Amino acid sequence: MTKLGKLIAGVFMVSVFLLSGICADAAEKTGFINMQEIIRGTEIGKKAEADFRTEVDKKRSLIQAKEAELQKLKDGIEKQGSILTEKARKEKEASYQEKFNSYQRIVKEANDEIQNKQKDVFDTIIPDIMKIVNAIGQKENYTTIFDLSIVPVAYFDKKNDLTKQVIDEVNKTLKPKK
Repeated sequence: MTKLGKLIAGVFMVSVFLLSGICADAAEKTGFINMQEIIRGTEIGKKAEADFRTEVDKKRSLIQAKEAELQKLKDGIEKQGSILTEKARKEKEASYQEKFNSYQRIVKEANDEIQNKQKDVFDTIIPDIMKIVNAIGQKENYTTIFDLSIVPVAYFDKKNDLTKQVIDEVNKTLKPKK
């Protein structure tokens, strides 16, 4: 056999090997979920979202009160600026700057607390939801289930979208804590 013949035979064998892998993959069953939709569509997810919103609203109120206080101070400095002595104006500006720095710390702390609260809330429910997704996958012989909220997919067959099924199962199985 010549070198060209061996090369052609090698390419043929590799092609057959690759095509047989593609045919084997065709027998695999792939499902899809949208975790964000599951969280929004389940009672436990709605409760978690409501708890999170309550926390955000509390922080927002605190921050808005501080903003109003800062604005009042700033307006006072601007209105009295021409009649204040240099020393008094500098004292008021220093007081304003101190309160502004405090405000910035409060905003940063609030943002950090909100992020931690969001992580805590969703870290408690997602593992339970994933157990249900895994159970459905095993029961219905899915090889892989992708989360569409994480992995963008250009096209998928809607009959393999398990989101509604997971929502129904989560609502049957998991009840929100009061």
